[in-house]
Amino acid sequence: MASPAMIESAFLSRSCAILLARRIGVGKRSRVANLRRKSTSFVSARCCASASAGPDVSPSPATTGRSKNTLGPKFSFCPVCGGPADQRVPDGEHEPRSVCTLCGFVHYQNPKMVVGCVVEHDRKILLCRRSIEPCYGLWTLPAGYMELGESAAEGAVRETQEEAHAQVEPVSLFAHLDIPLIGQSYVIFRAKFAHGVQYSPGPESLECALIEMDEIPFDKIAFSTISVALKLYIQDYKAGRFRVHSGVIDKRPGASPSDPQGFVLRDYLSS
Repeated sequence: MASPAMIESAFLSRSCAILLARRIGVGKRSRVANLRRKSTSFVSARCCASASAGPDVSPSPATTGRSKNTLGPKFSFCPVCGGPADQRVPDGEHEPRSVCTLCGFVHYQNPKMVVGCVVEHDRKILLCRRSIEPCYGLWTLPAGYMELGESAAEGAVRETQEEAHAQVEPVSLFAHLDIPLIGQSYVIFRAKFAHGVQYSPGPESLECALIEMDEIPFDKIAFSTISVALKLYIQDYKAGRFRVHSGVIDKRPGASPSDPQGFVLRDYLSS
Protein backbone atom coordinates (compact mmCIF):
# COMPACT_ATOMS: atom_id res chain seq x y z
CA MET A 1 0.00 0.00 0.00
CA ALA A 2 0.99 3.55 -0.52
CA SER A 3 0.80 6.02 2.34
CA PRO A 4 -2.10 8.39 1.58
CA ALA A 5 -2.19 9.44 5.24
CA MET A 6 1.38 10.73 4.95
CA ILE A 7 0.59 12.52 1.67
CA GLU A 8 -2.60 14.03 3.05
CA SER A 9 -0.91 15.20 6.22
CA ALA A 10 1.98 16.70 4.27
CA PHE A 11 -0.57 18.52 2.07
CA LEU A 12 -2.40 19.90 5.09
CA SER A 13 0.87 20.87 6.75
CA ARG A 14 1.96 22.68 3.60
CA SER A 15 -1.40 24.47 3.34
CA CYS A 16 -1.18 25.55 6.97
CA ALA A 17 2.38 26.73 6.44
CA ILE A 18 1.43 28.82 3.41
CA LEU A 19 -1.47 30.43 5.25
CA LEU A 20 0.74 31.09 8.25
CA ALA A 21 3.43 32.64 6.07
CA ARG A 22 0.89 35.08 4.66
CA ARG A 23 -0.07 36.13 8.18
CA ILE A 24 3.38 36.51 9.71
CA GLY A 25 5.37 37.66 6.68
CA VAL A 26 7.99 36.23 4.38
CA GLY A 27 10.74 36.84 6.92
CA LYS A 28 9.36 34.10 9.14
CA ARG A 29 9.53 31.31 6.55
CA SER A 30 12.21 29.40 8.41
CA ARG A 31 9.84 28.93 11.36
CA VAL A 32 7.11 27.72 8.99
CA ALA A 33 9.50 25.22 7.38
CA ASN A 34 10.39 23.85 10.81
CA LEU A 35 6.69 23.44 11.58
CA ARG A 36 6.19 21.48 8.36
CA ARG A 37 9.17 19.22 9.00
CA LYS A 38 8.03 18.41 12.53
CA SER A 39 4.48 17.61 11.38
CA THR A 40 5.63 15.38 8.50
CA SER A 41 8.14 13.55 10.72
CA PHE A 42 5.44 12.86 13.27
CA VAL A 43 3.10 11.36 10.67
CA SER A 44 5.95 9.23 9.26
CA ALA A 45 6.55 7.80 12.72
CA ARG A 46 2.85 6.99 13.01
CA CYS A 47 2.84 5.15 9.68
CA CYS A 48 5.90 3.09 10.60
CA ALA A 49 4.32 2.17 13.94
CA SER A 50 1.30 0.91 12.04
CA ALA A 51 3.28 -1.74 10.18
CA SER A 52 3.45 -4.44 12.87
CA ALA A 53 2.65 -7.91 11.65
CA GLY A 54 2.02 -11.23 13.34
CA PRO A 55 0.65 -14.67 12.51
CA ASP A 56 -0.98 -15.33 15.89
CA VAL A 57 -4.69 -14.51 15.60
CA SER A 58 -5.93 -16.20 18.75
CA PRO A 59 -8.65 -13.77 19.86
CA SER A 60 -8.66 -12.38 23.37
CA PRO A 61 -11.95 -12.19 25.29
CA ALA A 62 -14.38 -9.56 24.07
CA THR A 63 -14.22 -6.26 25.89
CA THR A 64 -16.54 -3.31 26.10
CA GLY A 65 -13.85 -0.68 26.58
CA ARG A 66 -13.20 1.86 23.85
CA SER A 67 -9.71 2.23 22.44
CA LYS A 68 -8.68 5.87 22.14
CA ASN A 69 -6.68 7.13 19.20
CA THR A 70 -3.98 8.91 21.16
CA LEU A 71 -1.61 9.37 18.21
CA GLY A 72 -3.60 11.93 16.22
CA PRO A 73 -1.64 15.06 15.31
CA LYS A 74 -2.58 18.24 17.14
CA PHE A 75 -2.97 21.14 14.73
CA SER A 76 -1.52 24.43 15.93
CA PHE A 77 -2.99 26.43 13.05
CA CYS A 78 -6.34 26.37 11.30
CA PRO A 79 -6.30 24.74 7.81
CA VAL A 80 -9.08 27.13 6.74
CA CYS A 81 -7.93 30.61 7.80
CA GLY A 82 -4.45 30.00 9.25
CA GLY A 83 -5.41 31.27 12.69
CA PRO A 84 -4.08 29.71 15.90
CA ALA A 85 -5.90 26.60 17.10
CA ASP A 86 -6.55 25.42 20.64
CA GLN A 87 -7.18 21.92 21.93
CA ARG A 88 -10.57 21.86 23.62
CA VAL A 89 -13.84 19.97 23.79
CA PRO A 90 -16.44 21.78 21.63
CA ASP A 91 -19.86 22.42 23.13
CA GLY A 92 -22.06 19.34 23.08
CA GLU A 93 -19.15 16.94 22.39
CA HIS A 94 -16.98 14.67 24.51
CA GLU A 95 -13.63 14.53 22.69
CA PRO A 96 -10.93 17.23 22.49
CA ARG A 97 -10.53 18.74 19.02
CA SER A 98 -8.34 21.31 17.32
CA VAL A 99 -10.55 24.44 17.28
CA CYS A 100 -9.61 27.68 15.52
CA THR A 101 -9.63 30.65 17.87
CA LEU A 102 -10.47 33.03 15.00
CA CYS A 103 -13.05 31.44 12.71
CA GLY A 104 -14.23 28.65 15.04
CA PHE A 105 -13.47 25.84 12.55
CA VAL A 106 -13.38 22.44 14.27
CA HIS A 107 -10.89 19.98 12.78
CA TYR A 108 -12.34 16.46 13.03
CA GLN A 109 -10.09 13.47 12.57
CA ASN A 110 -11.75 10.28 11.32
CA PRO A 111 -10.48 6.76 10.68
CA LYS A 112 -9.13 5.86 7.25
CA MET A 113 -10.70 2.93 5.38
CA VAL A 114 -8.35 0.41 3.79
CA VAL A 115 -9.80 -2.03 1.23
CA GLY A 116 -8.27 -5.09 -0.37
CA CYS A 117 -8.74 -8.59 -1.76
CA VAL A 118 -7.81 -12.15 -0.94
CA VAL A 119 -7.44 -13.59 -4.44
CA GLU A 120 -7.23 -17.39 -4.30
CA HIS A 121 -6.57 -19.81 -7.15
CA ASP A 122 -5.87 -23.56 -6.78
CA ARG A 123 -4.99 -23.33 -3.07
CA LYS A 124 -2.69 -20.40 -3.77
CA ILE A 125 -3.13 -16.79 -2.65
CA LEU A 126 -1.98 -13.75 -4.60
CA LEU A 127 0.56 -11.76 -2.58
CA CYS A 128 2.61 -8.66 -3.41
CA ARG A 129 6.08 -7.83 -2.09
CA ARG A 130 6.20 -4.15 -1.25
CA SER A 131 8.55 -1.78 -3.08
CA ILE A 132 7.77 1.15 -0.77
CA GLU A 133 7.97 1.98 2.90
CA PRO A 134 6.74 1.12 5.38
CA CYS A 135 7.70 -2.56 5.29
CA TYR A 136 9.76 -2.47 2.10
CA GLY A 137 10.38 -6.01 0.84
CA LEU A 138 7.67 -7.66 2.93
CA TRP A 139 4.59 -9.43 1.60
CA THR A 140 1.02 -8.19 1.69
CA LEU A 141 -2.37 -8.65 0.09
CA PRO A 142 -3.19 -6.10 -2.63
CA ALA A 143 -4.88 -3.36 -0.60
CA GLY A 144 -4.89 0.38 -0.07
CA TYR A 145 -6.87 3.41 0.97
CA MET A 146 -10.38 3.80 -0.39
CA GLU A 147 -10.90 6.81 -2.66
CA LEU A 148 -13.76 9.28 -2.65
CA GLY A 149 -16.49 8.37 -5.10
CA GLU A 150 -16.02 4.59 -5.00
CA SER A 151 -17.54 1.74 -3.01
CA ALA A 152 -15.45 -0.51 -0.78
CA ALA A 153 -15.63 -3.34 -3.33
CA GLU A 154 -14.68 -1.02 -6.19
CA GLY A 155 -11.72 0.25 -4.20
CA ALA A 156 -10.55 -3.29 -3.44
CA VAL A 157 -10.70 -4.21 -7.15
CA ARG A 158 -8.85 -1.02 -8.11
CA GLU A 159 -6.08 -1.61 -5.56
CA THR A 160 -5.61 -5.16 -6.85
CA GLN A 161 -5.29 -3.83 -10.39
CA GLU A 162 -2.81 -1.15 -9.31
CA GLU A 163 -0.59 -3.31 -7.13
CA ALA A 164 -0.74 -6.63 -9.00
CA HIS A 165 -2.04 -5.71 -12.49
CA ALA A 166 -4.72 -8.33 -11.89
CA GLN A 167 -8.33 -8.02 -12.97
CA VAL A 168 -10.52 -9.60 -10.32
CA GLU A 169 -14.17 -9.94 -9.33
CA PRO A 170 -15.32 -9.73 -5.71
CA VAL A 171 -16.96 -12.92 -4.45
CA SER A 172 -18.07 -11.82 -0.99
CA LEU A 173 -17.14 -9.75 2.02
CA PHE A 174 -14.57 -11.63 4.09
CA ALA A 175 -13.25 -9.54 6.98
CA HIS A 176 -13.66 -6.20 8.72
CA LEU A 177 -10.76 -5.41 11.05
CA ASP A 178 -10.35 -2.18 13.01
CA ILE A 179 -7.12 -0.71 14.41
CA PRO A 180 -8.28 2.08 16.74
CA LEU A 181 -4.78 3.07 17.87
CA ILE A 182 -3.81 4.28 14.40
CA GLY A 183 -7.29 5.13 13.14
CA GLN A 184 -7.63 2.53 10.39
CA SER A 185 -10.48 0.23 9.38
CA TYR A 186 -9.79 -2.65 6.96
CA VAL A 187 -12.44 -4.19 4.71
CA ILE A 188 -11.19 -7.32 2.94
CA PHE A 189 -13.07 -9.16 0.17
CA ARG A 190 -12.72 -12.65 -1.23
CA ALA A 191 -12.09 -12.34 -4.95
CA LYS A 192 -11.33 -14.40 -8.05
CA PHE A 193 -9.49 -13.73 -11.30
CA ALA A 194 -11.88 -12.21 -13.84
CA HIS A 195 -10.12 -12.88 -17.15
CA GLY A 196 -7.64 -15.67 -16.66
CA VAL A 197 -4.78 -15.94 -14.19
CA GLN A 198 -2.76 -12.88 -15.12
CA TYR A 199 -0.75 -10.69 -12.78
CA SER A 200 2.49 -8.72 -12.61
CA PRO A 201 4.01 -6.25 -10.16
CA GLY A 202 2.66 -2.71 -10.16
CA PRO A 203 4.72 0.37 -9.21
CA GLU A 204 4.31 -0.34 -5.48
CA SER A 205 5.34 -4.01 -5.74
CA LEU A 206 8.73 -5.63 -6.22
CA GLU A 207 7.07 -8.86 -7.28
CA CYS A 208 3.75 -10.67 -7.17
CA ALA A 209 3.21 -14.38 -6.69
CA LEU A 210 0.57 -17.02 -6.15
CA ILE A 211 1.80 -18.72 -2.98
CA GLU A 212 0.63 -22.04 -1.58
CA MET A 213 -1.32 -21.51 1.64
CA ASP A 214 1.02 -23.75 3.62
CA GLU A 215 4.05 -21.86 2.31
CA ILE A 216 3.01 -18.29 3.13
CA PRO A 217 5.97 -16.64 4.94
CA PHE A 218 4.17 -15.31 8.01
CA ASP A 219 7.46 -14.05 9.41
CA LYS A 220 7.69 -11.72 6.40
CA ILE A 221 4.13 -10.34 6.26
CA ALA A 222 3.95 -6.56 6.27
CA PHE A 223 0.91 -5.71 8.40
CA SER A 224 -0.96 -7.24 11.33
CA THR A 225 -4.30 -6.97 9.54
CA ILE A 226 -2.95 -8.89 6.55
CA SER A 227 -1.56 -11.61 8.77
CA VAL A 228 -4.88 -11.95 10.58
CA ALA A 229 -6.87 -12.01 7.33
CA LEU A 230 -4.61 -14.67 5.82
CA LYS A 231 -4.81 -16.89 8.90
CA LEU A 232 -8.59 -16.63 8.99
CA TYR A 233 -8.84 -17.39 5.27
CA ILE A 234 -6.69 -20.51 5.59
CA GLN A 235 -8.74 -21.69 8.57
CA ASP A 236 -11.97 -21.27 6.62
CA TYR A 237 -10.55 -22.92 3.52
CA LYS A 238 -9.47 -25.99 5.46
CA ALA A 239 -12.84 -26.11 7.24
CA GLY A 240 -14.64 -26.06 3.90
CA ARG A 241 -16.80 -23.03 4.76
CA PHE A 242 -16.05 -19.34 4.43
CA ARG A 243 -17.39 -17.00 7.09
CA VAL A 244 -17.47 -13.24 7.51
CA HIS A 245 -15.10 -12.09 10.26
CA SER A 246 -14.77 -8.94 12.31
CA GLY A 247 -12.51 -7.93 15.13
CA VAL A 248 -10.37 -5.25 16.72
CA ILE A 249 -6.59 -5.30 16.49
CA ASP A 250 -5.00 -3.68 19.52
CA LYS A 251 -1.54 -2.58 18.51
CA ARG A 252 1.26 -2.49 21.03
CA PRO A 253 2.58 1.10 20.98
CA GLY A 254 6.09 1.17 19.58
CA ALA A 255 5.93 -2.32 18.05
CA SER A 256 8.38 -2.65 15.19
CA PRO A 257 7.35 -3.73 11.67
CA SER A 258 6.81 -7.50 11.36
CA ASP A 259 6.76 -8.00 15.14
CA PRO A 260 4.64 -11.16 15.63
CA GLN A 261 3.92 -10.09 19.20
CA GLY A 262 2.96 -6.55 18.23
CA PHE A 263 -0.81 -6.91 18.49
CA VAL A 264 -3.77 -8.66 20.12
CA LEU A 265 -7.03 -9.54 18.34
CA ARG A 266 -10.08 -8.79 20.49
CA ASP A 267 -13.86 -8.51 20.15
CA TYR A 268 -13.71 -11.20 17.48
CA LEU A 269 -16.97 -12.21 15.76
CA SER A 270 -17.78 -14.47 12.81
CA SER A 271 -20.90 -15.60 11.00
